[in-house]
Amino acid sequence: MKLVIAIIKPFKLDDVRDALSDIGIRGMTVTEVKGFGRQKGHTELYRGAEYAVDFLPKIKLEVAVEEQMLDRVVEAITSAAKTDKIGDGKLFILSLEQVIRIRTGETDEDAL
Repeated sequence: MKLVIAIIKPFKLDDVRDALSDIGIRGMTVTEVKGFGRQKGHTELYRGAEYAVDFLPKIKLEVAVEEQMLDRVVEAITSAAKTDKIGDGKLFILSLEQVIRIRTGETDEDAL
């Protein structure tokens, strides 16, 4: 089992969710986060004053998947989130040792 963590632009969330639903992903966790990478933020004007925005709004999406679904999930996320502009985001893939569904006690793939 793998945990896929995607950091994407906020306006791409619906596209990514739809792409994952189309390949059979039934659940995910979404968190609004802020951060920066190579962009290092940007400057904005507000009421004539310029100020720096150091941390940009992003969406953190977490999906636990079976190993055989990993390539399809990665492809779905990258194709749906890509804008070909700086700040499209990143994918992190981690191994999951164990998953337990609290309500039923099911474990591993049955818990997904």
